[in-house]
Amino acid sequence: MSWWQAIVVAFLYFFADAPFFFGEGYYVLQRPVVGGFLVGLVMGNPVQGAIIGGTINLIFLGHMSVGGSIPSDMALAGYVGTAFALALDTSLEAALALALPIGILGTVVWVGRMSISSIFAHWADNYAEKGNERGVMLMNWLPAQLMLFIFKMVVVALFCKLGGEAVGGFLNAIAGSWAFRGLSVVGGILPALGIALNLRAILKQETWPFLLAGFVMAAYLNIPIIGISIVGLISAMVFMTNAKKVAEKG
Repeated sequence: MSWWQAIVVAFLYFFADAPFFFGEGYYVLQRPVVGGFLVGLVMGNPVQGAIIGGTINLIFLGHMSVGGSIPSDMALAGYVGTAFALALDTSLEAALALALPIGILGTVVWVGRMSISSIFAHWADNYAEKGNERGVMLMNWLPAQLMLFIFKMVVVALFCKLGGEAVGGFLNAIAGSWAFRGLSVVGGILPALGIALNLRAILKQETWPFLLAGFVMAAYLNIPIIGISIVGLISAMVFMTNAKKVAEKG
């Protein structure tokens, strides 16, 4: 991976969490499937990038942030995991196995950044005691955004460039060994785990018939996934409309 590619990947990761487009950032840019496609564009293989990012996305189907805590940084896993996979030309299973610890590492960095940023709130309090409104406004965004830039732009760019070489050396060292086969097996299990977590959250008495119908259409009628998605969208709209009417009558 070249330096310019590492810098652009880091910028995309920074932009996904920057406050400029909060909704689009969290619900779109942070998703590994989107990150994988964008990284693929940077590295000259958008199709493979989208495939890798989409597969990494399966791991995080059950991803949920509760009480301000995050179990794993799915954006870091998507952007950096895809970048490593494309740069090292590794298998999809190995890429998945690498993406998970990268996401967990992102959580550690996130906690450290939040801990340091808490200092800025006290600086804002000091300005508030002096009646300095401009100082309070600056302390509420400037130092925190500089910290975000350092952690997500500078650190990640260095990690992409230098860490990629280290990861590549590690994979070459264990290539063909039981450790690499184990890594591939774990990578194959992770998407199934993500799907299971998602099903556990959404599979309720009123929704399981839709899942069964989708399975039948895919397995026995050979309907493409886009067609199934369209049928699912229409079914969801009809279901929600009927549920709303019943609630209004009740």
